[in-house]
Order: sequence, then C-alpha cells, then structure tokens
Amino acid sequence: MKRLLDIVLSLVLLVVFSPVMGAVAGVIAVKMGRPVLFTQLRPGLHGKPFEVIKFRTMLNEVDQQGQLLSDEVRLTSTGKWIRKYSLDELPQLLNVLGGSMSLVGPRPLLMDYLPLYSKEQHARHHVRPGVTGWAQINGRNVIEWEEKFSMDLWYVKNQSLWLDLKILLVTVKKVFKKEGVTQRHHATAERFTGSKDAG
Repeated sequence: MKRLLDIVLSLVLLVVFSPVMGAVAGVIAVKMGRPVLFTQLRPGLHGKPFEVIKFRTMLNEVDQQGQLLSDEVRLTSTGKWIRKYSLDELPQLLNVLGGSMSLVGPRPLLMDYLPLYSKEQHARHHVRPGVTGWAQINGRNVIEWEEKFSMDLWYVKNQSLWLDLKILLVTVKKVFKKEGVTQRHHATAERFTGSKDAG
C-alpha cells in the first residue's frame, strides 16, 4: 500500500505542480544560470546510493584550492526564497516515482555521514528515505542531530499508512508556515560530526 500510495500521489503531485516547477526552473535559469537541477549521491534503502534530485539553490563558487565555498557564501537570495517555501524539494517527486525514495521516511543525508552513525542509527536505512518525515514535522532543521535521529528511528518502528497520511497533512501546514527551514546561525543546518554512541 505504501508503494502504491507513493506512485499515485507522486504522479498527481507532479501534474499539479508542473507549472510551479516550470516557473522555478525558469527563475533559477535567469537568476543563477544553468543547470537548474542539483543531483547528489545519497544513501537510500539499506544504505544503497542513489542520486537525489533537487532544484539548485547555491552557486558553484570555489576557493583558490578548488574547494567549494561555505553554504553561507554560495546560497543566493533566490535560493533562500526557494528553500523558504521548500520548492527545491519538488523534483524529488521523480525519485519517489522511480522508487529510490518514498513520500514519507527519514530524510536522505550525506554519504559522508554513514561511518559516523551509531549501530542503532543505521536502522534509519531500513526504509526508503522520504521527501518529508516525522523529524521534519517536529522541528526539521532547528532540532539537534541526536533528537532528529531518534525521531527517524521512532518512525521506522511505528510506520503505518495512517501515520504517513498524518505526516503529509502536517507537512503542508509546516510549508505554508515556513517553519524549521534553517538552523540558527547556519545557512541551512549544522553538519553532523558523529554520534556520541558511534563505534
């Protein structure tokens, strides 16, 4: 039922939001140039890598050593506006349709974080990563990592169709209220540097 719900809803949402996605792509192309999409390897179900798709919100500026500059420097005013309304997440509906993601589940984080998880935290990969999730409707980027992972694990143990529907409905409310988009003193969210119980 969960996979069927993902397929049906992602198709419907892609049709409904296609004009919005087209407009966002146009704004990015004019304001920031091409490409308009950003893809990055993320760990999916059972930790298997997949390419997550998002609208680009940052410039690709690098320092003299060729390293990307900080998020604070690269995040544009256009990018901030797109993130404010979570429009950058819309292309992930293609990930959902393709089966690498679900509408609801723990958010797909960076590949770099995999070795930093505790044994228990690795269980967040027992389900497909989601466009939204239990942690996203309970603080998103303003809560600490340990609390976020605890919520992810709670979802893995308690997932159900009704819980997914509840999360989706609350997500709509959170997006309109623009809650939890950024962490205080950070352009997006602080990097995860390791769990206290890792090892």
